[in-house]
Amino acid sequence: MSTHLEGVFEVTSWSEEQVGGLEGAAKVTVAGIGQRFTGGIEAETKWDMVMTYRDDGTADFVGYQRLQGRVGDKEGTFVLQGLGQFDGTEARTRFEVVPGNSTGELTGLRGSGLAVAPMGSTGTFSFDYDL
Repeated sequence: MSTHLEGVFEVTSWSEEQVGGLEGAAKVTVAGIGQRFTGGIEAETKWDMVMTYRDDGTADFVGYQRLQGRVGDKEGTFVLQGLGQFDGTEARTRFEVVPGNSTGELTGLRGSGLAVAPMGSTGTFSFDYDL
């Protein structure tokens, strides 16, 4: 049976650069985003993300997030694969643990969740996992 966790995260850094190339094509950027999770997950994280923007300011994005810290009472590292959308006011990201990338007491971690971030530097997450 899966364990359910909820918590909050804070954006601690953001670096984003537009990808060059085709003139007149949609805006595509590459971003590096730092976050700090608290609650059921206590971790420092680093997102590597690719985003594509529409003229109305909405966007779709995909990326990988590396986490180092604790899930419940277990310590280690793991990687999440995320797929999300920004509707102009809120970003919603569905994520899954990438199999075979967890270490320490988190080896074998499986799970998925949802992160929700309104405009600003904080958001919430839920995570269902098995270990």
